[in-house]
Amino acid sequence: MSDTVHPRDALFDGEAGLPTIPTCEHFAGSDKLIRKAFDLQRRLGRIFDVTCDCEDGAAAGQEEEHARMVAALIASEENPFDMAGARIHDPDHAACLRDVDLLLEIAGERLAYLTIPKATSFEQLQRVLDHIGSRREALGIVRPIPIHVLIETHGALADVARIAALPAVEVLDFGLMDFVSAHAGAIPASAMRSPGQFDHRLIARAKAQVAAAALGHGAIPAHNVCLDLKNADQVHADARRAREEFGFLRMWSIHPMQIEPIVRAMQPDFTEVETAAAILSAAARASWGPIQHAGELHDRATYRYFWNLLQRAHGAGMTLPEEAAVFFA
Repeated sequence: MSDTVHPRDALFDGEAGLPTIPTCEHFAGSDKLIRKAFDLQRRLGRIFDVTCDCEDGAAAGQEEEHARMVAALIASEENPFDMAGARIHDPDHAACLRDVDLLLEIAGERLAYLTIPKATSFEQLQRVLDHIGSRREALGIVRPIPIHVLIETHGALADVARIAALPAVEVLDFGLMDFVSAHAGAIPASAMRSPGQFDHRLIARAKAQVAAAALGHGAIPAHNVCLDLKNADQVHADARRAREEFGFLRMWSIHPMQIEPIVRAMQPDFTEVETAAAILSAAARASWGPIQHAGELHDRATYRYFWNLLQRAHGAGMTLPEEAAVFFA
């Protein structure tokens, strides 16, 4: 591998490509649950991020205390891999910018990302991003803080392409429950779970728009939660359908039981991984010129597909064939 050009350098002509991040994002909103999530990371490895929740996790009137707790945990030795972000309050909430200030002041160097919920327009989101940028500069935090944006309002969906194009945006999350609620009863409650969440036309349209906008602008589309906390098969089925039918590459978890089924469902088929490894290995030996494999012609167009597939497999914790593992050494 040392004598050949790496696929990310050979295939994208300076383009960044999609972020290489885990396929599962686990939400935790209390001191106890955040610590439990960090313990799970230590045991399971780098297969999921932890989103520490300052929005729904904070009791009314205790927003600042809660944000300080979240920031302190992210900055502590409890956080094993620096794979913890935080969801702040929505832009209309009085605690929104204070959340930002505390998280950056206490944990800015270790904060994996910030998630912004319930934005109602591109302009409203931009004001929050401007505040994040000014606070980073004032605190001397050089590295960018990746931004995850929850698309769960009519306004955010209308502006989704502009939002996805913002340089700081790493992930677009689809917020199903708030999106359904925003329709004032026009969408039934049954559409908050399967099969309605995939079959209802307004929701299917919204999910497709979010995924297309994210992928079109180099961001990761993340799927909403599965409300079933006890049925691993249902969690797996939802994650699989989100990936295969709508193009989502990441999904939320709200219970430790959900992490493994989500990660497993988001993994590519191992036969495809083996094919990708063989093709890219041969392409590297051919200095990324066209090759034949199993009687088919392959060139940079298919190489990019197979490289993205290998990155997804690696991010989902799959054991890669040896000829592909060298790309990640």
